[in-house]
Amino acid sequence: MARVTVEDCVVRIPNRFDLVLVAAQRARDILAGAPLTVDRDDDKNPVVALREIAEETVDIDALQAALIQGLQRHVEIDEPEEEQSEFDIAGLEMAVGAGQPVAAGAQADDEADAESEMAEAGLEPIVADTEGGDEEPA
Repeated sequence: MARVTVEDCVVRIPNRFDLVLVAAQRARDILAGAPLTVDRDDDKNPVVALREIAEETVDIDALQAALIQGLQRHVEIDEPEEEQSEFDIAGLEMAVGAGQPVAAGAQADDEADAESEMAEAGLEPIVADTEGGDEEPA
């Protein structure tokens, strides 16, 4: 039986740390039931993984992608954006003034409510002088 050394695998993956991570990922895949691409020869999963890497019988890029995906804590999922309904668009247009104007009666009711709340709080409304005089607010 031929012994697998790290030097055989470093030719395929130059960084030894990356080699260890990729070999460990492949060993986990084998443990999970992935088919072997080389004969086991009574070797344990990490040794089989190193032999597969040395003989280039596995896709290293796919192993690295699976490793990265497995280590990610937050995975972004591309979801289609929700379409706005006609009601939402109409409400948005009215909010910016592009739709139909607010009824004069509704506006007057809002002003009356605001004045009554100020009167209850003991506050006097400030009236802007439109004629440009130096008079005090009423």
